Amino acid sequence: MRILLGDETAPAVRLRAEEEGTVGGLEGRIQLHRRYLRDVLGMPGVELRTHATTLYNSIYRFDQDLLVNGHAFGAPAAQSPVLHLRRVPGGRAWDHYMRSFEEVWKIADLVG
Repeated sequence: MRILLGDETAPAVRLRAEEEGTVGGLEGRIQLHRRYLRDVLGMPGVELRTHATTLYNSIYRFDQDLLVNGHAFGAPAAQSPVLHLRRVPGGRAWDHYMRSFEEVWKIADLVG
């Protein structure tokens, strides 16, 4: 399991919180997720990294399925639509979002 979380101290995270009108809330949610994940860090197959990139989407992968929560400017993620994508031969959308994830994964900082 690979998990990427925004770095709550990153300027991009603070800017997004300002744009959403949730100053402190986004940073707090990231800290809460990190607390929840403490119990599984160090288990075989679990890796957590943080990144300081601009977050355009939240991506959740389950085998050959992706849930992609596209973020709309000025709106919290919960108010934005979620796309359910399934990997199919010749399809491009699934690969497009996974390439994005992999690029951020390469530059993210390992936690724990």
